[in-house]
Amino acid sequence: MSRLSWNQIRANAARFAEDWKEAHYERGETQSFYNDFFQVFGVRRRKVATFEHPVKNLPEGRRGYLDMFWKGVLLVEQKSAGRKLVPAKTQAFDYFPGLKDAELPRYLLLSDFQTFELYDLELGTEVRFQLSELSANVEHFGFILGIEKRVFRDQDPANIEASELMGHLHDALKASGYLGHDLERLLVRLLFCLFADDTGIFEPRDIFTDLIEQRTSEDGADVGQWLAVLFDVLNQPEEERQTNLDEDLKAFPFINGDLFSERLRVPAFTEVMRRQLGAACRFNWSKISPAIFGALFQSVLDEKERRKQGAHYTTEKNILKVIEPLFLDELRAELSRLKGPGIKNRRAALLTFQNKLAGLKFFDPACGCGNFLIIAYRELRDLELQVLIELTRGADENQMWLVQTNVDQFYGIEIGEFPARIAEVAMWMTDHIANNKISLHFGEVFLRIPLKTSPRINHADALEMDWNEVLPAKECNYVFGNPPFIGAKYQSELQRGQVRRIAGLGKSGGTLDYVTAWFIKAGEYARGGNPRIGFVATNSITQGEQVAQLWPLLFNRCGLEIAYGHRTFAWGSDARGMAHVHVVVLGLSRREDEPKVKRLFTYPDIKGDPVETSHAKLSPYLIDAGNLGDPHIVVREEARPINGMPKLITGTQPIDGGFLIFTPEERQAFVAIEPSSERFFRPYVGAREFIQGTIRFILALQDASPAELRKMPKVLERLEKVKQSRLESIRSQTSAIANSPTQFFITVIPNRPFLAVPEVSSERRDYTPLAYLEPPMIPNNKTRILPDASPWIFALLTSRMHMTWLRTIGGRLESRFQYSLGIVYNTFPLPDITDAQKSQLDILAQKVLDARARFPDSTLADLYDPTAMPPALRKAHQTLDIAVDKLYDPKPFTDDRHRAEHLLGRYEAMLSPLLAGAEPLRKKTFKKQLGGMS
Repeated sequence: MSRLSWNQIRANAARFAEDWKEAHYERGETQSFYNDFFQVFGVRRRKVATFEHPVKNLPEGRRGYLDMFWKGVLLVEQKSAGRKLVPAKTQAFDYFPGLKDAELPRYLLLSDFQTFELYDLELGTEVRFQLSELSANVEHFGFILGIEKRVFRDQDPANIEASELMGHLHDALKASGYLGHDLERLLVRLLFCLFADDTGIFEPRDIFTDLIEQRTSEDGADVGQWLAVLFDVLNQPEEERQTNLDEDLKAFPFINGDLFSERLRVPAFTEVMRRQLGAACRFNWSKISPAIFGALFQSVLDEKERRKQGAHYTTEKNILKVIEPLFLDELRAELSRLKGPGIKNRRAALLTFQNKLAGLKFFDPACGCGNFLIIAYRELRDLELQVLIELTRGADENQMWLVQTNVDQFYGIEIGEFPARIAEVAMWMTDHIANNKISLHFGEVFLRIPLKTSPRINHADALEMDWNEVLPAKECNYVFGNPPFIGAKYQSELQRGQVRRIAGLGKSGGTLDYVTAWFIKAGEYARGGNPRIGFVATNSITQGEQVAQLWPLLFNRCGLEIAYGHRTFAWGSDARGMAHVHVVVLGLSRREDEPKVKRLFTYPDIKGDPVETSHAKLSPYLIDAGNLGDPHIVVREEARPINGMPKLITGTQPIDGGFLIFTPEERQAFVAIEPSSERFFRPYVGAREFIQGTIRFILALQDASPAELRKMPKVLERLEKVKQSRLESIRSQTSAIANSPTQFFITVIPNRPFLAVPEVSSERRDYTPLAYLEPPMIPNNKTRILPDASPWIFALLTSRMHMTWLRTIGGRLESRFQYSLGIVYNTFPLPDITDAQKSQLDILAQKVLDARARFPDSTLADLYDPTAMPPALRKAHQTLDIAVDKLYDPKPFTDDRHRAEHLLGRYEAMLSPLLAGAEPLRKKTFKKQLGGMS
């Protein structure tokens, strides 16, 4: 049965209104009325909706009956002519508690035969008209044909429910031995059929559901054969099909697009599997978002991942952060200008703009299930629709047939075959949704069936192929996406080798994250043309040691500039099980094509909305670089301080297999057995211990004589275990000290007070908690220490200015601050400071320490909790911050980004004499020796 045109539907509606203009009696005429009403659209009512549908489990044990009900789509409450419809609406809503979530209708229709009230409960809209006006309002019932306005929400439970339905079927097929490529292809085809059945691609609606439920046997034995025949039919033009083909199969359209061209093994279904497929058929697939569902659908491959539904899709809001500044904002502004006043020959200008849209080519070299491509295509189609609307103004007929943009403008590479195929289908789904949108607007049916074009999704490893083989760089306009996040420590040997080869940093390959390989390949690809680049990345590539490794390659080898950037924000969604990842977005362009104004988006709250600012140049640290002599300057790791500061050192690293380290309880029990060992136990503190106020102990046996050791057999047992653990190490440096188990790998045992700086601290804190500690404490290797540190040094290191340097330049461990000697401390630009100013800082530092001392029962973690921090301590810090800020600039800093920009300028000035070969200036104050440290 072919789809009716809107003109035919309008004619049918006029006849229907004439035939039923005398109808008035609810009980006697409702069923005939709605049977005829659905025929207006060429749909048999019994295929989709039922009369007098029972509703149980209502409050107070009540039950009721819906006049007409189409599960998940439409609820009708019918009254006799002349009856008020307000009570009917109340009655309809009273039934909702008795319906399952999947059954809740989107549309509510109230009628007394002569009056219609139609409510779209999802969009919150309503329309009222008389029966005589039906022909002018039939487009509001486009949902009967699967043509409707859709609002997709990231958190819509329909997305998760749909993926779970497919997950059950996937598991059953896999358990039966139907595996691999055939299983993945089968699931993708079923996805298309389910979507087509509910959105008007298959016409009449639900013919796929009917085929499964009415033509296959209940035991499921013939489901596989029916599907195999159906797939052949969908791959065959109607004119080439056998004349005696089954009537139900004959109703399906020719799809093409290579989706059904490959022959698959015929799956053997069971009764349970047939029920699972039936449940998927009865679900309303028009609700699901192609951009979100693809990634959810992919999760069915991994049962562990499926328990974290929603953890692996990218929200539309975050995708737009990449593609809006990359190209959408510019295209929208251009179209807005063409629609405005003062444009000569507007029609020609609009057609030129439309041709431009149709000529653009987009490339995602890590496309996954196609989320970025899908959103980009949807936005491109929306722009073209606006063009067509403008072209139609004043024209004799609408311009909907002039649609030019298509899925074959979109290219991708994906290493997994299953997500690559999902991406293809999701793009076709998006195309159909865009076609429905055009149909609704212009009141004519617009379809692209059979599929004549396909998105160009390549199943391959993007790091092992020439991207020009997918899309020549000279033809590409935009490269974008969300490449995989894998830190250097977590990469496989293959992945580490790929990064090393692509970066060309020598044998070590540096410490680059996996995502950087896409940046470098994109930069080299762009040299063959002029595409703009927009990628999501872990924020580690804009801070820490990776900056100096990556960005000179992008700036110098690839000739790129930063066109826009989103500073650190939380990437992901609030879907259940979702862990937020802190990321940045970076837009890059060839230097000869860089925009004059660079856009920077800063997040006062990493989970909130950004504030946009404009700049002449952007630094790879995503701060303003317009006032720098070299906007490409990066902070390189230094082995020693280049700022004149005393050397900060790392604490003790025993490498003992844990056999020399004890909790207080373990120490007490050990001393009870081995009393002579007590004098060799020393408090052993790291960042966790001195911040959280806990304690551990370590056996420090460096000064124990052989005679003393032999009198402690339990200690000797521990030392033997230390020896064995070192011998088993694959590191030659560790095994080399196996025969000296009383010695630590790195020994730092202070004999006087020292300033302790934690290696890692929570990003939630406004200040990294520093502390003065004393012997007999032994700092561990998670602590940086400075003996005899003057209070003014403490003041500088605990200031907001130094915290800004740490936040901007330092690396992160997960999201926590990581205090690096070589990157943060050794490079921190100092102000010009006099002895009198040092004395003033000494006083202010002491006030901070005094404020802490007022709370002896509180740990540093308590004191520096951003919510629990005592007002007196916060005020002491703020007073200190103001004093330190004035040392750098008498004028107040507006914010931390302003501080970071100032510090980077000072770093550049500090670096200039070093690059010229001059010795760094070292003041006498800093020439203290670190005697007593070993």
